[in-house]
Amino acid sequence: MLTVRKSQDRGYADHGWLQSFHSFSFAGYHDPRHMGFGNLRVINEDRIAPGMGFGTHGHRDMEIISYVLSGELAHKDSMGNVTAIPPGEVQRMSAGTGVMHSEFNHAEGQTTHFLQIWILPRAQGVEPGYEQKAFPLEEKRGTLRLVVSGDGAQGSVSINADAALHAGLFDAGESAAMALDPARKYYVHLVRGRLHANGQPLAAGDAALLTGEQRLVLDQGEDAEVLVFDLEP
Repeated sequence: MLTVRKSQDRGYADHGWLQSFHSFSFAGYHDPRHMGFGNLRVINEDRIAPGMGFGTHGHRDMEIISYVLSGELAHKDSMGNVTAIPPGEVQRMSAGTGVMHSEFNHAEGQTTHFLQIWILPRAQGVEPGYEQKAFPLEEKRGTLRLVVSGDGAQGSVSINADAALHAGLFDAGESAAMALDPARKYYVHLVRGRLHANGQPLAAGDAALLTGEQRLVLDQGEDAEVLVFDLEP
């Protein structure tokens, strides 16, 4: 079964310095029908105004992935990591027993646009950890590049969770097919552009939720960037 959730059906919050779309219940947005999907708990599409950001705050027992679309995200945490995350790089922070961090947009005149993704961990109470890797555009062009996995396969970022994340870029004439395990759940999130997932048209911000399916076909892309999550049931 494939179910489409339209972009406009997501939760939305406007804090002035931050505009955020919530795919699942988060903060002031609560919908009991959308509390997560499998072990995927949060996808927030955030836009941070220049010179603004999230002050130091804490997390526990959550796998947190940042995927920057434009601008740059400055990260600082209690593990000693002080980094910048540009487009094309994927960051993973395992909160484990507890970590403090901050995220800012230090650029002048440029909004930082990124996805904040939370996945429930395989095991709680682990030592906090951090990893960040770059994935060139050519590795995602017309295919689904594994960027996050439970074992760091194919040079992906490793995660303490039974989950994997693929990223792809598709334009006219480009397509990709992926074999699915009908016992697992799959979540297709279209970051930008237009794309068809198993024949269903998606626009930017739309998602396709798949259960009991054996195959995923992505085609008819128009400047499309897509994320495909492979999730525990």
